[in-house]
Amino acid sequence: MNVHSLTMHELRSLLVRKEVSAVEMVTSFLERIDSLDAALNTYITVLADSALENARSFDNGVGDIDASPLAAVPLAIKDVICTKGVRTTCGSRMLNNFKPPYDGTVIERLRSAGAIFLGKTNMDEFAMGSSTENSAYGPTRNPWDTDRVPGGSSGGSAAAVAADLCSGSLGTDTGGSIRQPASFCGVVGLKPTYGRVSRFGLVAFASSLDQVGPITKDVEDAALLLQVIAGYDQRDTTSVDHPVPDYVSGLREPIRGMRLGIPREYFLEGMHPDVSAAVEKAIRTCRELGAEIIEVSLPHTDFGVSAYYIIAPAEASSNLARYDGVKYGLRVPDAADLMSMYRLSRSEGFGPEVKRRIMLGTYVLSAGYYDAYYRKASQVRTLIRRDFLDAFQQCDALVAPVAPIPAFKLGEKTDDPLQMYLSDVLTLPASLAGIPGISVPCGFSSDNLPIGLQILGPHFREDIVLRVAYQFERAAGCTGRRPGALPR
Repeated sequence: MNVHSLTMHELRSLLVRKEVSAVEMVTSFLERIDSLDAALNTYITVLADSALENARSFDNGVGDIDASPLAAVPLAIKDVICTKGVRTTCGSRMLNNFKPPYDGTVIERLRSAGAIFLGKTNMDEFAMGSSTENSAYGPTRNPWDTDRVPGGSSGGSAAAVAADLCSGSLGTDTGGSIRQPASFCGVVGLKPTYGRVSRFGLVAFASSLDQVGPITKDVEDAALLLQVIAGYDQRDTTSVDHPVPDYVSGLREPIRGMRLGIPREYFLEGMHPDVSAAVEKAIRTCRELGAEIIEVSLPHTDFGVSAYYIIAPAEASSNLARYDGVKYGLRVPDAADLMSMYRLSRSEGFGPEVKRRIMLGTYVLSAGYYDAYYRKASQVRTLIRRDFLDAFQQCDALVAPVAPIPAFKLGEKTDDPLQMYLSDVLTLPASLAGIPGISVPCGFSSDNLPIGLQILGPHFREDIVLRVAYQFERAAGCTGRRPGALPR
C-alpha cells in the first residue's frame, strides 16, 4: 500500500485503526519528497527531523488520536504563513533568513488538531504571480508535464498535493492563487470568504484580498481542513465572528432542486475548446444530479482585471514599504549612506515582478492620481460585488471555468505581463467580491492536462460550495487521478 497516495481522511482512518503508524506515514512522504522534489521544486524548506519527531510522539501515545481531527496527518504550508522558528521566505531573497518568533493562527489551529508539517512550499515571490516562476528559489514544475507551470502563486502547494508529496496543504488566494493552481494541477482548492479564516501570521500582499485556504486531494479533505482553520480570531481585525457550520456532515446532502447559475460572461471568446467542453460536460452532470441550471449575468466582469491590478498593487506598495533593510528584510552591507542602503537593499531583495507591482501601486496612490485610479477601482469593486449579490438572488451557487486555458508552458508568458495577468480573468472577480469559491477537477485536455470547475457561493456559504463540489466530484469521478509519468 502506497500510504502517500491516500487522502487525509483515509490516512486518519488507518491511523485510528492502528493499521499504520505515524512514523510510517511521515517516512513515506519524506522518501517521496527526497525522490521526486529535485525535479519538481515544490518545497523551499523540508522539515524532516521535526516531522519524524512529532510522528514518534504520536506513536508513543502523546496526544489523543481519537480527539485530534488531523492526528499525524502530514501537511505542507505555503511559505507565506509564519511558522515559529522555521524559515519563512515568501519566495523572496528579501526574507531568505527570516525565522518568525510566532505561529500564524492557522498554524496554531493545525498544531492543536494534531497535524504534522512536512515543510514550506514554493510560491511566487510575496504571492505575486500566476505561475510560480517568480520565486527566488526557482520555478516549480507541474507534475502532469514538467515543461509546464503549476499555476500560482500557490503553485508549490498544489504541485506537492498532486505529486503526493504531502497529504494536503495550505495556500493563499488573493486573486485566484488557490483555485488556478488547483485547476492546473488536478487537485481541489478552496478560497474561503474573506474574513472566514484568520490572516494573523500571514505575510501581507493585498490586505483586503488575501485569504488562507486548503489545497487537497478531494473535497472531503478540503472540508476537514477548513473545519479546523475557520473561525473568528480577535488578533485579526478583518476576521468576522460568524458561525462555523459542520462542513463535513453537510457534504452528503444531494443537490437536487438547487439552482445553479451559469454566468454568461465567464465563457470568453478564445477560451480553449477543451476547457469549454469539460465545463459544459460538468454542467450537464450537475443537471443530471437534479440541479436546475439557469443563465445569469455578471455585467462588470470585464472590469475585474483592471480593478484588481490597481487595488492589489496599491496595497502591496504599502505593505512592502516595511522591507527597507532596517526594520525587516535583507540589508546590503557597505552602502555609502542611508538612502543608498534603502535603494540597494530593495533592489537586490525584490525580484522583477514585485518591483513592477510596487511601482504600479505607488503610482496609483500618488498625489493627483488617487482619485483617477484607486478610488475609481474601488468603486468598480463595489459594482462587481453587487453583481454577485444580485446573481445569488436568483441561484444558490455559480458554476464556471476556473481558467480560460489549461497549464501553459514555462517561460511562455514571462515576457508579457499582461497575458500573465489575463490568466486570472475568471478568478479575480470573486476575490474582489470576497465570496467563497472552489476548484474541483472536471476533465482533461487533449494533452492530458487537468481542467478545473469553479463553484462560487454567497458570503460565508462555504457549506453550499463544498456540497455542490462533493456531489459533482462523486458523479464525475475526475478526482483521484494522478500524473501518470510519476512513480506511484
